[in-house]
Amino acid sequence: MQRDNERHKNFSRRAAMLAGGKAVLISALVGRMYFLQVVESKRYKTLADENRVNFRLLAPLRGRIVDRFGVPIADNQQNYRVLLIPEQTDDIEKTLLRLGGLIPISKSEKRYIMREVRRKRSFVPVTLRENLSWEDVARIEVNSPDLPGIMIDVGQSRFYPHAIETAHILGYVAAVSEGEVTGDPLLELPGFRIGKSGIEKVYDRVLRGASGSLQVEVNAYGRVIRELERNEGQPGTRLHLTIDTQLQKLASEKLRGESGSVVVMDIYSGDVLAMVSTPGFDPNAFNKGLSTSEWNALVSNDRSPLINKSIGGHYAPGSTFKMVVALAALEKGVISSESEVYCSGETKLGNATFHCWKRGGHGTTDLKKGISQSCDVYFYEIAKRTGIERIAEMARRLGFGARLGLDLPGEKPGLIPSDEWKRLVIGSPWQQGETLLAGIGQGYVLTTPLQLAVMTARLVNGGVAVTPHLTRDIISMDSIVRRNKVENRDIGLIPSHLALVRDAMNSVVNVPSGTAFNSRIKKPEFRMGGKTGTAQVRRISKQERENRVLKNNELPWKERDHALFVGFAPVDSPRYAISVVVEHGGGGSKVAAPIARDVLEMVQRRNVAWARNKQSSGEPAISNVIISDSNDKSRRGEFGHGD
Repeated sequence: MQRDNERHKNFSRRAAMLAGGKAVLISALVGRMYFLQVVESKRYKTLADENRVNFRLLAPLRGRIVDRFGVPIADNQQNYRVLLIPEQTDDIEKTLLRLGGLIPISKSEKRYIMREVRRKRSFVPVTLRENLSWEDVARIEVNSPDLPGIMIDVGQSRFYPHAIETAHILGYVAAVSEGEVTGDPLLELPGFRIGKSGIEKVYDRVLRGASGSLQVEVNAYGRVIRELERNEGQPGTRLHLTIDTQLQKLASEKLRGESGSVVVMDIYSGDVLAMVSTPGFDPNAFNKGLSTSEWNALVSNDRSPLINKSIGGHYAPGSTFKMVVALAALEKGVISSESEVYCSGETKLGNATFHCWKRGGHGTTDLKKGISQSCDVYFYEIAKRTGIERIAEMARRLGFGARLGLDLPGEKPGLIPSDEWKRLVIGSPWQQGETLLAGIGQGYVLTTPLQLAVMTARLVNGGVAVTPHLTRDIISMDSIVRRNKVENRDIGLIPSHLALVRDAMNSVVNVPSGTAFNSRIKKPEFRMGGKTGTAQVRRISKQERENRVLKNNELPWKERDHALFVGFAPVDSPRYAISVVVEHGGGGSKVAAPIARDVLEMVQRRNVAWARNKQSSGEPAISNVIISDSNDKSRRGEFGHGD
């Protein structure tokens, strides 16, 4: 009996322990279920939704770029493209083979696609082809059941309506290269483009905008059932440039068939109204993708269409540099307005003979005549008296020898030589004969067309160090950022000296003996002043000079002189400055000056028309308001030239 009682107690104890254990387990299970279904319900609901909801980034609309009148010069247009999502197909090559029966896919394209598939994560779409026609889209959509992982996407593509005329300013956009991926998921979106050159590159970050998002419901096979939510993101910032598209197109037309540059700017604000470099290229082709043959044709072209010659071309300024020498000589006091030099057609220095472009010479020549008729002997003499250091110092004040800080990549500094520079770079002292060459803008002196325009602006605006710029306003969705105004300092030029030079530049164009008289603007209120220039790119032998074996236009293109002109208008109240450089174009008076005339006349006519429109609309008109808001570094010969 006692043994039965003990057995019963043991059983009861074990039953209680077992019941307690069950109670603990049930409590834990209930607690866990409560935790999962109540406390963590939102989290697991989200996870469940994500199994059937697909989140995708949406590329923002790239910011537009407009000219000074609001005319679009970089815009966006609809773009149909076919994408591949690698994780949605078991056999990528088989899918591409089937797609190749609908649209042509070359072997090189297949290699590129497979490389992109390996480089990117499996859920990131890979662009197979862009800019599809509607017929291509229809064929692919009809056959979509046999094309796993293939989808049609409608996006936006960059478009340049004035492509060739504005290419060197705007630059272009292109696909993100492997080295440009930074971890930003936006850069991995199919078809996403970034700025590669020009304004597109400088302001790429603000033009991109902020990405949006798309939520779609998908079935077990990944097929989209319906769109749940869309956030378009924030479009890129709009850029307002200082360029006048119509003026840009005219300048480009005047340079058609030539290799060269035209720069027009406001002499007070620094607004660049036109900046043309020819030949140009089509930036739309870069956006779509260049073939190997197209790329090779661009890089092998001896006229360098990919280089912005306005800021990246180095040229001897020739006689357009003579105003710099004149101001340096006036400031040093070695000449006055009455000082005269006799020009017999040549001058000697030791055993070397330096020739004037005019056989027989100009006779007795003063400063005004020296600039107006571009007498080389006059400037040989005053350069010798002034010295290279004074000339170099004046040149730097007028904008030469350093980058001007334009909001474009690729600007070159030019070269203003000195004794220190020559000893450091070449390892020999400066020679006086080299000063004579610098006196007519040859020898080691190198400038860019933009620097020539800035020099002209500073000469006629009273000696103010105006700086050029291309961007006026940066306009986002909620603000307008005005371009930072630069305080233009006075460069310390004497007003009477500037008046002498400006009067001489007027004579170049508007006096019958001036070198550019035949290219004058005949309407009095639009008259221009300026200076012609012709820069040699090779040494002329004594035999050639004496026998005139070949004329300039009979030489091979690469051996012909560069044609230059700098000018300003209107003469009585200057507002615009221009520089024209035509590579291997010949004489500045015959080739460059007529281009400057037509462009300066147009910019003034457009200004008058704009002012009239403002007045007719009830807004106050403002007098003289600005409308809207080969590299050759070889030594030049020791001989003169004609303008």
